[in-house]
Amino acid sequence: MEWSESFHALFFFAICIQLSMVPSAAIQLNDDVLGLIVFKSDLVDPTKSLRSWTQDDNSPCNWAGVMCDPRNGRVISLNLSGLALSGRIGWGIGKVSYLQTLSLAHNNLSGTISVNVAQLTLLQEVDLSHNILSGPLDSTLGALPFLRSLDLSFNMISGTIPAELFNKCNKMRFLSVRNNLLEGSMPITIGSCTSLRTLDVSNNRLNNTLPTSMAAFTVLRYLDVSHNSFSGPLPTQFPPNLQELRLQENRFSGVISSGIGQCSLLQYIDLSNNFLSSEVPSSMRSLTSLSVLNMFNNNIFGNVPSWIGGFASLKILNLSHNAFYGSIPFSIASLISLEVIDFSRNKFSGSIPFSFSGFTSMKHVDLNSNQLNGSIPPIVIAPGLVSLNLARNLLMGDLSTASFSQCYSLEILDLAQNQLSGVLPNLSGCTNMVHLNISNNHFVGDITNLTQGNRLTTLDLSHNQLYGSVPARFGNDSQLSKLFLEKNNLNGSIPADLGRLSTLTEINLASNDLSGSIPPQLGGLSHLEALDLSYNKLTGRLPSELEHAEKLARFNVSYNQLQGPIPENGVYSRFNASAYVGNGGLCGASLNTSCPNVMPKPIVLNPNSSNSGQMGGENPWKTLEHTHILSASAILAIAAAAAISVGVVIVSILNGYARAGIPRAYSDILRSSFSSTPSPELLGGKLVMFTKDAYPRAEEWIMTAHQALLNKESELGRGGFGTVYKAVLGDGRMVAIKKLMASTMVKSEEEFEKEMQILGNIKHRNLLELQGYYWTPELQLLLHEFIPNGNLYSRLHERSPSDSTLSWTRRFNITLGVARGLAHLHHACNPQVIHYNVKSSNILLDDDFNPQIADYGLAKLLPMLDKYLMSSRYQSALGYMAPELACQSSRINEKCDVYGYGIMVLELVTGRRPIEYREDDVIILCDYVRALLEEGKAMRCVDRSLHDYVEEELLPVIKLGLICTSQVPSNRPSMAEVVHILELIRTTGNSQDLL
Repeated sequence: MEWSESFHALFFFAICIQLSMVPSAAIQLNDDVLGLIVFKSDLVDPTKSLRSWTQDDNSPCNWAGVMCDPRNGRVISLNLSGLALSGRIGWGIGKVSYLQTLSLAHNNLSGTISVNVAQLTLLQEVDLSHNILSGPLDSTLGALPFLRSLDLSFNMISGTIPAELFNKCNKMRFLSVRNNLLEGSMPITIGSCTSLRTLDVSNNRLNNTLPTSMAAFTVLRYLDVSHNSFSGPLPTQFPPNLQELRLQENRFSGVISSGIGQCSLLQYIDLSNNFLSSEVPSSMRSLTSLSVLNMFNNNIFGNVPSWIGGFASLKILNLSHNAFYGSIPFSIASLISLEVIDFSRNKFSGSIPFSFSGFTSMKHVDLNSNQLNGSIPPIVIAPGLVSLNLARNLLMGDLSTASFSQCYSLEILDLAQNQLSGVLPNLSGCTNMVHLNISNNHFVGDITNLTQGNRLTTLDLSHNQLYGSVPARFGNDSQLSKLFLEKNNLNGSIPADLGRLSTLTEINLASNDLSGSIPPQLGGLSHLEALDLSYNKLTGRLPSELEHAEKLARFNVSYNQLQGPIPENGVYSRFNASAYVGNGGLCGASLNTSCPNVMPKPIVLNPNSSNSGQMGGENPWKTLEHTHILSASAILAIAAAAAISVGVVIVSILNGYARAGIPRAYSDILRSSFSSTPSPELLGGKLVMFTKDAYPRAEEWIMTAHQALLNKESELGRGGFGTVYKAVLGDGRMVAIKKLMASTMVKSEEEFEKEMQILGNIKHRNLLELQGYYWTPELQLLLHEFIPNGNLYSRLHERSPSDSTLSWTRRFNITLGVARGLAHLHHACNPQVIHYNVKSSNILLDDDFNPQIADYGLAKLLPMLDKYLMSSRYQSALGYMAPELACQSSRINEKCDVYGYGIMVLELVTGRRPIEYREDDVIILCDYVRALLEEGKAMRCVDRSLHDYVEEELLPVIKLGLICTSQVPSNRPSMAEVVHILELIRTTGNSQDLL
């Protein structure tokens, strides 16, 4: 930091000298030109948007993004938003003293908010949103007397909101700090901002109660405190001119304040996802301008008041997940603008009002999980309806006469778990249907003409009384993912065309009357996870093609008429007897029954051959005999060679160990077992153990080492620094032995031992402990604890079907653990230890999926590192390699580790490899994520297998990964700063693993 400031001071001085040579008429412009040029020097401009900024131009008024006051020619506005700039907000900005508007939004700026911004006393509007700014919120911004708008949203600003920020805020109209890492209470001094029209502090970690001083915001129109941890009762009074009130995703409790009813201009209210427990206050009947009312996921009870029909402008009404009871009021019919109604998961009873059919604007109706009864009104004929969910009620009646002729907009129809009966309705006109579930009813009829669309992803007709065959045309539903037809009266065979549905993940045809064989084409369903064909009349053998359905996790063919052996390899071996019982002709290990011996087919010789006793002019038996003799010879030769090799290595290691103090008697006994003399260059080894209790007998280490190195099956993997082997001690403990790569690249014994002593003394829960080493000039071995869950790379990219997906909680813990390990190396070790090769394959996972960093500090062992840097040995690390290192423009330092760590973070979030090669493209992970973030689509990059994440927690982690991969090393945070940021990001109470 000192060097950087010195550099900018020299740069500033140089510019001052140059500008001192311009005519005196232009001297008043010097500060603006000087400040902007110095400001530019702190930025990285990948698109050359600032190429017009040159110190040779005495007037910056024509520069990109610059606006001047025509009266005096001074710069009053700087708008550089959306230019993909990175770097920091340097102190040069403080020289542009007439600046009134500063907009740097939608860039990749990092670092803290410069205190020099507060020196610009004429500032009226500041927009630094959508960057990666971090550090505390600078209280000196409160000294700007003319500030009207301050937007710091979508950054990583941490700490509390300082009370001093509102010292001179009487002119402020707009304040947004949403999507940051702010914590603590909202300062009571905010009440002095009486001119505020918009206040947005959402998506932070603010807590305690809302200050009562906020009632003084007489002109406030928009208030958003959502997605925080505010608690306690709602304020008794609200700003009287509010138009939007967003309090969702907090911990508010108690009653809904009647004070809300005094805000007669309210158009939008969201109280969802809190702990409110009361009836809807009658004072809210005055809110006749409401267009959105969200109160879901609370404990609000009582009847829905009939006066709600007076909200003529209401478009969205969501009261789901509460404790409302009674009937749905008929006055709902007056809400002619209603587009969404969600009363699901309450205790409503009675029938659905017939007046529901009059909603011409209705798009979504969800009344599921109540106690509604009676018939379904003709709401289904509404031409614009997109989704209808009436599942889990007590509805009854016949839908065969219902008209679905205008259902071309309908995408979701869920009538499951009711008492509906009669013939299936004709849904052939619902060509855009995506999700159809009418399961657990009493429908009868043929399923052939149920629906004709090709957008269907889920079809559930199970638990009815349907008949006919499974339509072969289902194979044309190219997006079908889930097919549930179980517990019906279907007959015929399973159509082979189902094998064309590459998107299918689940098939359940159980408890029908299906016959014929299992189509081998089902083996081509590469995404298939569940297949249940039980309780049918299927015959034939289990198709071998299904052995390759690697993702298949649930499988059941029990109680059919299948025959033949159950394959012992592939997917079939995963399932126990319950998947196969009830098939008298099946046999195999899964059923604990042996299959009858099958005699091999006899060799048939051609009787018309001129040499009937020979094959191809040669006696076949002689050929076989010759083959066996050759095989035996090969085996003997290999065995002999292996014995000699074992002897050489063992004796060599023992000779070396003898110098380290192995008892002579033990060494002599082992030497006498081999007649070969070890190679001279392998003698003289030294064994040093840092963990005294780990190996009580030195000879056990020797035997373990030689057995591992000579057994190819013991090899765990190869990396940039060597090969790792798994070995088992006599007491059953497993250890890992790393054989370093070519010894010509390793330093002298003295340097080697010095580095080993440093590494052997490093102890941290997230660093793989070095337990010992073995040295000869030609062979160097490192001893570590064996970590059972493999490495992070394999877990993310080479996961077997039996391995569960890493949950977000585990991924976050890995992110934090690796950061703590690297921070220990960089800041706690003396001398500092640089990893150099930070990548996911060097992150090992223990039994509890806690990360342990491997291979740290080994780069210093390699004096020829620069020469070998870009060799194939390091190609696997290129995606993690800092740009300054890849270009060999800088030596290895801790910022290189930070870059590799950032790539690993993005890898964890996206599930993608650092570099992905396509047929006509190469995708660089950090560039891909950065582009999506700049487009406001960052969540599109999230690994599709993640379902348990919290967006407010995941988005800052994405931004952290990007700031760590900054092209400019000085813009990357230290690992200590990374740990601090992650600890702030961690969401309280979200630690439960959802695997």
